[in-house]
Amino acid sequence: MRRSRLATLALTLASSLGIVLTVANPAQAAATDRYVALGDSYASGVGADSYTAESGSCLRSTNAYPALYNTNIKPASYVSVACSGATTATVINSQLSALSSTTTLVSVTVGGNDVGFASIMTTCVLEGETQCVAAVQAAEDKARTELPGKLANVYNGIRSRSPNARVVVVGYPVFYQLGTICVGLSATSRAKINEGINLVDDITRTAATSAGFKFADVRSIFVGHQLCSYGEKWLHALNYLNLTISYHPTAAGQSGGYYPVFRSVAG
Repeated sequence: MRRSRLATLALTLASSLGIVLTVANPAQAAATDRYVALGDSYASGVGADSYTAESGSCLRSTNAYPALYNTNIKPASYVSVACSGATTATVINSQLSALSSTTTLVSVTVGGNDVGFASIMTTCVLEGETQCVAAVQAAEDKARTELPGKLANVYNGIRSRSPNARVVVVGYPVFYQLGTICVGLSATSRAKINEGINLVDDITRTAATSAGFKFADVRSIFVGHQLCSYGEKWLHALNYLNLTISYHPTAAGQSGGYYPVFRSVAG
C-alpha cells in the first residue's frame, strides 16, 4: 500500500512539473523490426567460431554482431546473407535480393575486399617492409579513386529495395596498437597498414553519410584490444594453421567491440 501511495505521489509531482514519464525499453521498441544483415567476413563473423551449417563457405557465426543483435533484441524477423570474401559487387549481385520494401533495419560491412585487405596482409607478412608499404599505398590510391563509387552503388541498391529502412554502415577496426614492443611486422609496416584501414573507414563514413545512412565506427572501442596491445586481443594475429581467420575479430571482438557499437547506432 505504501509503495502504491509513493507511486501516486511521484506521478502527481511529475504532472505538476510538466514532466512526462516514460519507460525505456529499446528491445521492445525494436521487436517489430525486419532486419537484414549484408556484407563480408567481418559481418558474417569469420574468426568468431560457431559457424552455422547452412552458411557453408560464407562462414556465418552465431557470435557475429548481426546474430548477437538478433539474439538479444529479438526483431520480428532476421536474416544474414553476409559472406566471407564478399566485395561490393558480391553484395549487389548476391545479397541485395534479401531486402524488400518491408525491411526496416539493414546493416552492411563491405569495402575491405575491394581494396585487397587479404592480399595486402599476405604481402606484408611474406615480402617485407618495402613491399608492404608499396602494397598499402597502391590500395590507398585505389580506395580514393574507386571505393566511393562502388559504395554508392551498394547504398543506392539498398535504398531502392528498402526505402524505409534504417541503414547502419559498420566499419573496420584498426589492426595494430603502435608504440609497443611487438614481434613480427616492422613498426613502419604496422603504421602504414593502420593508415590504410583508417582511409577505408573515412571513405566509407563519408559515403554512408552522403547516402543518408548512419556509420557505426568501431575503431575507438578496439583501442587497447588490437594486435600489439597489452589488453585482451580482439583480433586474430596471423594464423598459419587457419589463414582464413587471420586479422579477423574474435568472438570477444564481436561481442565486446562490434555488437555494442552497432546496437547503439541501430537503436
